[in-house]
Amino acid sequence: MRKLSRLMSQRYDQALAPAGLNLNQYSILRRTGGRGRPLGEIAHELGMDRSTLSRDLKPLAAAGWIESAPGEDARQRLLRITAAGRAAVERAMPLWRRAQDEIDQGLGADGIAALHAQLDRAIAQLQGEAP
Repeated sequence: MRKLSRLMSQRYDQALAPAGLNLNQYSILRRTGGRGRPLGEIAHELGMDRSTLSRDLKPLAAAGWIESAPGEDARQRLLRITAAGRAAVERAMPLWRRAQDEIDQGLGADGIAALHAQLDRAIAQLQGEAP
């Protein structure tokens, strides 16, 4: 599993490099809505802990691609993608799509469906959602 994960990440990182993003950064930007989303919600959706996500946000904030806004209470932090962040995603999206299409072609429709089904079951089990 770790080898597959590393190989997939490397493939996407190489594809996204011309846009100045890696896969984690692209994923974070895609999930950071314009209205703002809580850090914990994004971390859960990405399967990351909050401290790892916070660390990964630093270069995105330094690039001006995300911004932080206060939430409903003082403890909550909302993340929003900026116009520059949206432009970065727009540059990266066709690169990601091309990499995704190449992977899909290599594995075939049946292989992709089987892989997704197995991954969904494993994720559900590890998150305590499986029967």
